[in-house]
Amino acid sequence: MAEKLNLTSLKPAQSRKDRKRIGRGIGSGKGRYSGRGIKGQKSRAGSHKMRAGFEGGQMPIYMRLGKLRGATSKDAMPIGPFRTSTAPVNVGSLDRFADGAEVTPESLVEAGLLKNTKTDVKLLGNGELKKKLTIRVHAISATAREKVEQAGGTVSLLKEPKLKKKKKHSKVRPETVAPEAEAPETPAAAATEAPAEPEAADQAEEQAPEEE
Repeated sequence: MAEKLNLTSLKPAQSRKDRKRIGRGIGSGKGRYSGRGIKGQKSRAGSHKMRAGFEGGQMPIYMRLGKLRGATSKDAMPIGPFRTSTAPVNVGSLDRFADGAEVTPESLVEAGLLKNTKTDVKLLGNGELKKKLTIRVHAISATAREKVEQAGGTVSLLKEPKLKKKKKHSKVRPETVAPEAEAPETPAAAATEAPAEPEAADQAEEQAPEEE
């Protein structure tokens, strides 16, 4: 017959074994250094909980690489002043819409082509489109616009495209034209000009007596 349970006869269902407490001297059963070795980083407390990116004290890689100076630098994505982030949608994905439907960022989310409407939508020209659609997106490529118009659809942009500034060209200095060099007199030209001198002298002699 089983013994009745009372406060004096309580005991666990199975025998318990105490946890071995290491690091309490040679008598702990783990030796002098308790399995940690002699000195070093791994023998210190907290050595197995190192922060992310810790490389043992040497210069970590995130400090060895170049820095992006601020969230609005020209290299920062996607909020830099010279860059934007757009959600791409290809023309071939629009066949799931009914003929004559209006395609907007909200309808693209409902169709599962976009996660949300937080980012601008750009329509790209990969694929074929055979349905007449009215598309309203933020940006569109030239190939996509051509395919939409060939299918009989229309495109209107929700954001006006930024006009590219014309580059200022430096004023071109007028080319200095070298004065034409006088052609050297040929012997034939000199021969034709030589007889003119005596004729001029005879005319001067004829006019002289008249004046007297």
